[in-house]
Amino acid sequence: MKCPKCSGKLEKVEVSVEGASQKALSLQCPKCEYVEFDPVSSSKVIDELKRKETPLKIRQKIVKLSHNRLGLYLNQNIIRSLRLKAGEEIFVSVPDKKHIVLNLEKK
Repeated sequence: MKCPKCSGKLEKVEVSVEGASQKALSLQCPKCEYVEFDPVSSSKVIDELKRKETPLKIRQKIVKLSHNRLGLYLNQNIIRSLRLKAGEEIFVSVPDKKHIVLNLEKK
């Protein structure tokens, strides 16, 4: 296969990606340093890395709002990662005594 930039011969190279056990296959030109990744192998590496992601976990305190009401302030990292805005509605469910699930429905 020829390089689209300089017409040199492309070489197949397996590339190690930090955090992934699989390697991504790439085509590289030794002349002009052109690099193209195989979409199938790179998708597998990305999927593997996504499965290894740890969820954002932050300790929060429950605060007393008024009378018999309690509240929770959301940390700015949570707000930023979920792109939350004041006034948005969320759905709250309690699947068991140890979990609260918040579902966001963005329009």
